[in-house]
Amino acid sequence: MLEAIFFDIDDTLFSTSAFAARARENSIDAMIEAGVRTPREELLRELREVIAEFTSNYEHHFERLLARLPAEDLAGLNHALIVAAAVVAYHETKFRELSAHDDVTEVLQILARRGYKLGIISSGLTLKQMEKLIRLRVLPCIDSQAILISEEAGINKPNPKLFLRACERAGVSPERCMYVGDHPVNDVDAAKAAGMHTVWNRRDGRHQDCRGRTVPDDVVHNFWDLLAVVERVEASGASPA
Repeated sequence: MLEAIFFDIDDTLFSTSAFAARARENSIDAMIEAGVRTPREELLRELREVIAEFTSNYEHHFERLLARLPAEDLAGLNHALIVAAAVVAYHETKFRELSAHDDVTEVLQILARRGYKLGIISSGLTLKQMEKLIRLRVLPCIDSQAILISEEAGINKPNPKLFLRACERAGVSPERCMYVGDHPVNDVDAAKAAGMHTVWNRRDGRHQDCRGRTVPDDVVHNFWDLLAVVERVEASGASPA
């Protein structure tokens, strides 16, 4: 019997890739408006390199970006104001546009009404990931005791211990849990190793070419597909894993 369903956040509850691209483009446009003379496409390319080199959780992307630019492109400009303009543009994009997919919200509401315990298992910084859950407006459907972020746990994906810890915290056994995520290794392989029923969410295709060591129990392209999977598992009357 299926008791709990855990979800990844990024590129599962919303399109992180699409949102981040828009926010970064808006930040670059703000830097140009503040006086930076580097061509837009070059700025975007350099910013993508900074993020790849320092990771998305690094807090000083724009400072590192300015350090990489030719001095003549910044002559006579206040660097702190340029960074501030970029940060404001990024956060304004977040305030305006960060939202869950429509079908995600609807299906989470249906699953919550049916009595499933819904939780989150996510890699990242605790406050940053919690902020996303608040802005996505999914918390009314999520059990607050069933949320586990890697920074808080001291364990990161793809270590199955992160998934086992989340199950323990939520008070459910892994074999009665389903996990939905977009990464074949970090999500599917790890959750399967923990004994959970695995669902690969292939909505945005960012990891289409990535292959894990295991085969997911199910593959979905939206949350209506997921609802059908849940109903099929329930109808089978067997433990989902």
